[in-house]
Amino acid sequence: MDSRTWVCAGLMWAAATGARGQTLGGQNPIPDANRGAELVVFFSGRVTLDDGSAPPDLVRIERVCDGRTTFEAWTDETGRFGFKVDAEDRDKAAGDATQPAAQAAELNRPTLPVSRYTLPVTSALRNCELQAVLAGFRSDRVTMAVKSSLADARVGTIILRPLSRASALTVSATSLEAPANARKAYEKGLAAMQQRKWDVATGEFKKAVSAYPKYAIAWYELGRARQNRNDLAAATDAWKAAQRSDPKYVKPYAGLTTLADRRGDWAESAQYSRAWIQLDPEDFPAAYLFNALANARLNRMEEAERAAREGVRVDKDHQVPRLNYVLGIILMEKHAYNESAKCLRTFLELAPNAKDAPLVRAQLVELEKVAQ
Repeated sequence: MDSRTWVCAGLMWAAATGARGQTLGGQNPIPDANRGAELVVFFSGRVTLDDGSAPPDLVRIERVCDGRTTFEAWTDETGRFGFKVDAEDRDKAAGDATQPAAQAAELNRPTLPVSRYTLPVTSALRNCELQAVLAGFRSDRVTMAVKSSLADARVGTIILRPLSRASALTVSATSLEAPANARKAYEKGLAAMQQRKWDVATGEFKKAVSAYPKYAIAWYELGRARQNRNDLAAATDAWKAAQRSDPKYVKPYAGLTTLADRRGDWAESAQYSRAWIQLDPEDFPAAYLFNALANARLNRMEEAERAAREGVRVDKDHQVPRLNYVLGIILMEKHAYNESAKCLRTFLELAPNAKDAPLVRAQLVELEKVAQ
């Protein structure tokens, strides 16, 4: 198979399986309530911003033990979280740290009390702390130490403090001016979203924006509710309204980019992802992935390469490993086979279990043949 055929196949796979997954990633582990409590401790708590408000997005909860970081749970939309630690997983390696899918927002709610048999677990966690992870914020840490065998394993509140301009971009300034009736409808909409009652949520968010038409975050959540109802045209309209209400609110750009990519509107995907990048060029590597894919499909390979390289640079925590794959495909088109092979190897190292990993391995074999 010649390199051009591989490039076309690679871009099709990247567009089909890559960009969409970047904003809707991993899932919350669900506790097994049927297991005994002998070697299990359930932890719960809450994450808030430093002004006491709920975080603007779902937040990743991580355990830090002697410098080693382990994924534990996602918060729900109000900032609450819960998870279990048992004798088998207390020393586990870091888990899925990607952005959660909508169905992963359910809490791992504690269902069993801490018992006298949990001491083997709690002693192992004596030097461990919990932190919250959200782009644009710095997290305080709270201890995981359980003081006695009958202690309550609620860890309290983890505070997120602004770190960069990304924090401002994920919170709409228009929310501060929302009247009480609009806020009440918005909160009811969030509660319905948590229960996956999309029709109810849609109705409440519509009430919120009717009472306060500049309520950008309510427009955004209305778009999410409509998206979950598979009413994508209406979701697009809501996100455009959110964008008009607050042009510096970043979330609508992500939604509009994702839907444009989903329907194969590469020009619009390039437009929205470019605006997303312009708002904050340092904190959203997924924006570069969408932009690189869109430009590549529009045969604007220099722009695609530039976006992919910038995305790899920005993605210091390797949250979007597919950027390496897309860059490798673009370099393959340029016959830069050695660097292309290096990018594909990096992708496989970061995402060895990706659905298209077999295709990438086959591409790598062919690349290594022509690169010799």
